Amino acid sequence: MTERFSFSLHATDGRARTGTISTPRGEIRTPAFMPVGTAATVKAMLPESVRATGADVLLGNTYHLMLRPTAERIARLGGLHAFMNWERPILTDSGGFQVMSLAELRKLTEEGVTFRSHIDGSRHMLTPERSMEIQQLLGSDIVMCFDECPALPAEHDRIAESMRLSMRWAQRSRDAFGDRPGHALFGIQQGGDKEDLRGESAEALRAIGFDGYAVGGLAVGEGQEVMFRVLDYAPDMLPEDKPRYLMGVGKPDDIVGAVKRGIDMMDCVLPSRSGRTGQAFTRRGVVNIKNARHQEDPRPLDEHCSCPACRSYSRAYLHHVFRSQEIISSMLLTWHNLHYFQELMQGMRDAIAAGRFADWETDFHAQRAEGDIEAL
Repeated sequence: MTERFSFSLHATDGRARTGTISTPRGEIRTPAFMPVGTAATVKAMLPESVRATGADVLLGNTYHLMLRPTAERIARLGGLHAFMNWERPILTDSGGFQVMSLAELRKLTEEGVTFRSHIDGSRHMLTPERSMEIQQLLGSDIVMCFDECPALPAEHDRIAESMRLSMRWAQRSRDAFGDRPGHALFGIQQGGDKEDLRGESAEALRAIGFDGYAVGGLAVGEGQEVMFRVLDYAPDMLPEDKPRYLMGVGKPDDIVGAVKRGIDMMDCVLPSRSGRTGQAFTRRGVVNIKNARHQEDPRPLDEHCSCPACRSYSRAYLHHVFRSQEIISSMLLTWHNLHYFQELMQGMRDAIAAGRFADWETDFHAQRAEGDIEAL
């Protein structure tokens, strides 16, 4: 077991990459999908169940945890890993995105962001220094620097102003993070959909120096076409020998397209949120289990899937428990979705290592184009 954070690139196929991130708490196989444990839990899942799907790392949320139960309380109780019973790596976001999207009455200055909690209206201030302090109290293995993320579309001047503020905050985050062996700090490239601003941001981040680099400011309303257009150049602006993380992505075809363009890490609430709303991801696309066509169907969601939902339960049963609003519906469908996403990542890792990613991608899209199996 390593005592430091490191990244090893094992193989490339086109721009797609596979490798290993090594941390004192375990290895992360890349490309990696990180389930989101917003409030120190992946909703409807036990930690050991999340691990059983193949997940190597979870994402925790600074904004939510600083408000409830507070980072200080988690630290007193032994840190986030012990608190949520997940002894493998944890990445925490900086809190910046949630402040911009969830908090009430927020005010942005050079110093940071003052806001009122969406929970109880209490007043807080989040700065680069406070974000680093919170994430250190949580004990996360991978820490994200504090940034601002404007929604797209936006004017060039607005994106430039925001990006340059984020770069100043990135330097302050680096200074506040200090030297923490075994823990990593990732910088976040901003610049919206403007290639010149993405280049300026990448240059600033490289000058500061980080253990990994994220492509931020995407999956904020711009659509897949714009996102892929940015990913056609943005990852290549970042160091080749460091992990590249695309924040907040996404749907299966988003993930495949991102890996194709050189991304190593992703996260999204989609598999768990969709499970709770009756949507299941399969090789042949999305199944809406609430539809009446499933009410007498004895077949599994996906005959090739080995998750508990597919191995032991029929579509008819899953339809019934969803319609009855039984908790087991969220548990089984979330487990299935997380299993599918991790299987997707393993498929890409194997294909890249074998030099057949293009063929794998063709098969992936062809299966999805077939659609769900015909109703009985």
